[in-house]
Amino acid sequence: MTRILVVEDEEHLAQGLRFNLEAEGYEVATAESGERGLEEIGAGPFDVILMDVMLPGKDGFEVVRELRGSGNFTPTMMLTARGQAEDVLRGFEAGADDYLPKPFDLSILQARIQGLLRRREWLKKEAEAAEPEGPTELRIGARVVDFETQQILWDDQAQQLTVMETDLLRYLVRAEGKPVSRKALLEEVWGVREDTDTRAVDNFIVRLRRYLEPDPSKPRHLLTVRGLGYRLVLEPDE
Repeated sequence: MTRILVVEDEEHLAQGLRFNLEAEGYEVATAESGERGLEEIGAGPFDVILMDVMLPGKDGFEVVRELRGSGNFTPTMMLTARGQAEDVLRGFEAGADDYLPKPFDLSILQARIQGLLRRREWLKKEAEAAEPEGPTELRIGARVVDFETQQILWDDQAQQLTVMETDLLRYLVRAEGKPVSRKALLEEVWGVREDTDTRAVDNFIVRLRRYLEPDPSKPRHLLTVRGLGYRLVLEPDE
């Protein structure tokens, strides 16, 4: 059974979410603060985390940042009070996989949860179909991307990717050598069609460059296409 953790300090909203999600067949736990959320996650595991932004003590951004820093990459959706660009950007930067502004329709929430679960399963199934005897790997310069484990490997190091980072990199790989716009990345990779600040994409590219480039200040693989967006080059010309 799919397990969901709801981290929400407004009790009526937390219990309402729990009631409705359990009615859909999920197993649901709740936590009323960031600290309590971390305790529940430590006792997990969970398949999806719904994380309110405004929490007593540690806010949702800090909790997600701590999770990613500790190596926990459970798909996480931020629930923002306003859905303003800065909230979305901060959530992305912290390592969240999706966001949903309040108030929201329950059917939209359920669809977004299913989207997170499907994306994770697609990654596994695509890897198994492409290379049944082992993980699907792609070399980008001196780095190796393992799409099954959602990791970038080099030397004796491994960088875990979030669902959103993996989706973005896979999309860029499929368009290898071709420029893709920020708008296309927002809409086609993450399904964000609201007036989201495209700096969200730029922040993700900065992170991927840190993982992929020997010198992120002089990228050779993730190139900026002025006035448009970005282009991935697997093996740049010397």
